[in-house]
Amino acid sequence: MPRELFSFAAVGFLGYAIDLAAFTYLRGPAGLDPLTSKTVAFVAGCTLAYAGNARYTYGHVQASGMRPYVAYVVVSIAGALVQLLCLAISHYGLGFTSQRADTLSGSLIGMALATVLRFLGTRILVFRNEGVQ
Repeated sequence: MPRELFSFAAVGFLGYAIDLAAFTYLRGPAGLDPLTSKTVAFVAGCTLAYAGNARYTYGHVQASGMRPYVAYVVVSIAGALVQLLCLAISHYGLGFTSQRADTLSGSLIGMALATVLRFLGTRILVFRNEGVQ
């Protein structure tokens, strides 16, 4: 399991880097609106993370067709919703409205909880292998 965790984290970091770079480019030099930029960046980062996890983290598990990819996107969206929920609770529910509070709640606490959800969801729902878990 330590190798699985390390590989999952490394692949996730690369997916995050692609998402961030794509969003920055699309929103800046490409001049796209924020929601379109974020949607395209999310799909790019998610696709790279799926491919990396399928190849390196869970290469020993047979995953073919669109079902694993769709399940991975659903798990990733659930993780994004966890981050947004943490941010919304902190900002609107608890009244912590500074940029620092938003960063801590959405990008630190939310990311930590979302990463746990993504890891378990990916392991259990996406790259499941009967008898191997």
